[in-house]
Amino acid sequence: MKRWLGFGLLGLLLLTAGGWFARERIALGLYQRGAERAMTANSLESLPDGLHAAFCGTGSPLPDPDRAGPCLAVIAGKRLIIVDAGEGAARNLALMGLPAAGIERVLLTHFHSDHIDGLGALGLQRWVQANAVQPLILQGPVGVGDVAAGFNSAYRIDSGYRTAHHGVSVAPPSGFGFSPRAFALADGPGVILNEGGLKITAVAVDHAPAEPAVAYRFDYKGRCITVSGDTAQSAALEALAEECDLLVHEALQPRLTRMLGTAAGRAGNAGLAKIMVDIEDYHTAPELAAESAAKARVKALALTHIVPPLRLAGLESAFLGDAHMRFDGELWIAADRELVSLPAGGGMTRSMLGGTR
Repeated sequence: MKRWLGFGLLGLLLLTAGGWFARERIALGLYQRGAERAMTANSLESLPDGLHAAFCGTGSPLPDPDRAGPCLAVIAGKRLIIVDAGEGAARNLALMGLPAAGIERVLLTHFHSDHIDGLGALGLQRWVQANAVQPLILQGPVGVGDVAAGFNSAYRIDSGYRTAHHGVSVAPPSGFGFSPRAFALADGPGVILNEGGLKITAVAVDHAPAEPAVAYRFDYKGRCITVSGDTAQSAALEALAEECDLLVHEALQPRLTRMLGTAAGRAGNAGLAKIMVDIEDYHTAPELAAESAAKARVKALALTHIVPPLRLAGLESAFLGDAHMRFDGELWIAADRELVSLPAGGGMTRSMLGGTR
């Protein structure tokens, strides 16, 4: 009996070992196929001609495992332009199959840390993936030169390592870093780019004391996307977005942030409690964003820069409040890796690139 029991245990061990070896072979095969797909993934190739908004980050400085820092990729035809680059932006772009090598320029709405702290990784990925010989254009209001200089200085030593290790054909020294393009706005909006059928217009918005702060409007082949950046409710933004297909607007729900502030105060964290009060006056509640969308007569409103994080199912309704009653177009809370497509011929579709939340 003991001998048969021994054979049984040996057989079980052999079967288990065989199972693990088979599992490894299957995993390696799947990994190989996945690697081949990942190395050739380019979501731009399958998009119809038109305007597209790809949400590479819908979060805020508050920690949220489901949302990267603020980032929106605007695609006009095959041109890829990034608006803001919060932490995790480069990762999400890669997951979405939007190659960093294809980035034409980065536009900044303002210089709060959560809108720029992903620039280092984004710039590095674009440089080495494209084997770029020219720095990446970093465009924004006056002050963008200081931001570019800071990142260039912080990453200068690292850039030397990359070129020394991989060679000048992969990491050309001339292509490292950012090349700033600052613009100043007089009263009202100003066109900052108008070429190849794409027009980008900027206007100052109210995010004091974070000044300057701007919103952007993209017009291409009869379609339009306006991006608010961070702002309190703004008449200038409403005028900029007039009759756009899509308004991408930041949103903060005071009803929820006040609860966080109360909890912070009870925990003895007076600083955080004060921050939860302070942030109300330079952001926009979802209900007010909906009012702005209605005044601008846009067709759809996507809320982003979500404050606070919605960590529990059911909080979406509390976050929106009565926003749906104030705007009769399509309205939703955007998610990381979401794509909104506005084909040149009309219509709008929503999908996910590279997985779901």
